[in-house]
Amino acid sequence: MHIVIIGNGITGITTARHLRKHSGHEITVISSESKFFFSRTALMYIYMGHMKFEHTKPYEDWFWKKNRINLVHAHVDNIDFEKKQCWLNNKERISYDKLVIASGSKPNNIGISFQKIKGAQGLYSMQDLELMEQNTKGISRAVIVGGGLIGIEMAEMLHSRGIHVTFLVMEKSYWNNVLPWEESQMITRHIRHHGIEVKLETQLFNILQDDRGRVRAVVTDQDEEIPCEFLGVTAGVSPNVDFIRNSDVDTSRGILVNEYFETSAMDVYAAGDCAEFRNPVPGQMRIEQLWYTGKMQGEVLAQNLLGNRTAYNRGIWFNSAKFLNVEYQTYGQVPAVFPQSLDSLFWANEQEEKCIRIVYDKENLSVRGFNLLGIRYRHEVCERWISEQRKVHEVLTHLREANFDPEFFRRYEKEMTAQFEKEIHSKSKSESALV
Repeated sequence: MHIVIIGNGITGITTARHLRKHSGHEITVISSESKFFFSRTALMYIYMGHMKFEHTKPYEDWFWKKNRINLVHAHVDNIDFEKKQCWLNNKERISYDKLVIASGSKPNNIGISFQKIKGAQGLYSMQDLELMEQNTKGISRAVIVGGGLIGIEMAEMLHSRGIHVTFLVMEKSYWNNVLPWEESQMITRHIRHHGIEVKLETQLFNILQDDRGRVRAVVTDQDEEIPCEFLGVTAGVSPNVDFIRNSDVDTSRGILVNEYFETSAMDVYAAGDCAEFRNPVPGQMRIEQLWYTGKMQGEVLAQNLLGNRTAYNRGIWFNSAKFLNVEYQTYGQVPAVFPQSLDSLFWANEQEEKCIRIVYDKENLSVRGFNLLGIRYRHEVCERWISEQRKVHEVLTHLREANFDPEFFRRYEKEMTAQFEKEIHSKSKSESALV
């Protein structure tokens, strides 16, 4: 059996590796971005000089031949689902018995055409990084549009080279569509503290060019003109599925799949950033665009391709990021705006550079989620407490168990617990008064 995989990101390569581990099937991976799999999350560190590209490849180049995984460096222009053939931009046709589409994401549009303006670009692929290297050579001022994780990464990259950055964020506070207000405010202050100019509730209105067609300034919706020599467009990403729209494969925002990653076409599967679950289980997103979920999906998909029917279940939500030098972790349910059923305990240190939020169910006091900034907790401990529905009082008593690196960092459990217990007592008295 010949299994063809479109995309050599974490999902496609994990699928290929697990297929090879458990079978002797012929495997072909097609990608136009790079010849070999690399860690996309490490792209920023190449620009900042912390790594070289070869350091981002988890496997030596000989690994693929040794493990009989065929790599094709080309772009898929079209797929004939009836004849089971992929048509490539080099005129080659590759036949398959089973097809996996793991084509990842593409940058979102911002409503203004910027693709043909020199010095204006997004940041997602290896080619984007190479273009950014060219576009930022010798410049002194940059503007970034979009307040997500790619935006803050790009801001840090530029800042590391001494380039003045102005960050346009349409929300009232950085990332407050994801983070609760206190955390969002803390990160906004932190970004500004590092010398990055943040303009909140501000959007891009127009891009001004010089006589060479290069960006020279932007105009905001506040009618402010900001000079710049580089414009970074980081308005998020969406599934990269345009090449199969209007085909036999059902799509919405992404390629529609069931819990086994099966699409509407026979012997065609999709997973990773480009896949959208038709009927996600409660608490699971329709589209999951994270490195670790892409890896998990690849492992489950490989089992299904091998005939071991296995439903995907992500388990308890987890994510992590870094805002300049502040680490962020989140486990379980921590919405930006709390529903009636949830409440939380929030603690921040005096300098307001570290914080912990514990989310719990108002009715039964079981812990539902954690947010941490500047403090690290053990993944397995937080996950266990949430899955076992531990009561918030019990979690407070055992907070020390979660501390990831107590020997190197100051411990805050004592003052946190004292504040949390005071808060709970106060909330209990208020609720009793209402009754």
